[in-house]
Amino acid sequence: MTAHIESEKKDIAKKVLLPGDPLRAKYIAEKFLENAICINHIRGMFGYTGTYKGEKITVFATGMGMPSMGIYAYELCQFYDVEELIRIGTCGANQKGLHVKDVIVATASYTLSSYPYLFFDDNENIFYADQSLTQKLELAADHFGIPIQKGSILTSDIFDVYVEKEKYFQKYPKEIETLASEMEAAALFAIGKHLKRKTACILTVVDSIYQDDYVSSEDREKALDEMIQIALDAMVL
Repeated sequence: MTAHIESEKKDIAKKVLLPGDPLRAKYIAEKFLENAICINHIRGMFGYTGTYKGEKITVFATGMGMPSMGIYAYELCQFYDVEELIRIGTCGANQKGLHVKDVIVATASYTLSSYPYLFFDDNENIFYADQSLTQKLELAADHFGIPIQKGSILTSDIFDVYVEKEKYFQKYPKEIETLASEMEAAALFAIGKHLKRKTACILTVVDSIYQDDYVSSEDREKALDEMIQIALDAMVL
């Protein structure tokens, strides 16, 4: 038990999916896992453990932003001996060629956040996903016939929908090109780097400044289900 997780070590699997939204964790557990039980209620950050294709899997919400991701991913690794962690979330497109509902597998994340330096004394700006776990995401996507985009993403400390994006990008080096923006992956990859864990990230594009595309709640759910299915299958490969 930690300050943020009430579970016993035996309650949490070695493989964990990390959605940001606690209600999405509940949704995944109820729709995709067998015999799922809730193993965390603290601060409403729900965690569930069940089985998927016979494999013990935990789904644990992380909240929004790198500090929140950092708390849960660190505690899961440091105190619960989790070995593999995949972030599943949403993002905004940074490229004109990306469309709403496209699925992205992140190979790396660029960030200007102080989180890696303050926590790990790490001055790097680019943090990498584990190659083997990323390859499993690719294989799972191929199995389902779901096309993916693969490449670097940007992890920001702000929800950049609220700022002028072109001006915002001027704060980053010109040579940095990223597929999409989100708010948690770099913290997860930094934890993977320093605690020697396998970490990966798969995202669904839900907004873009380059297109005016309305996505109904039904369409969004279907798109997110595809991403969830890929992540779960990657966990059992």
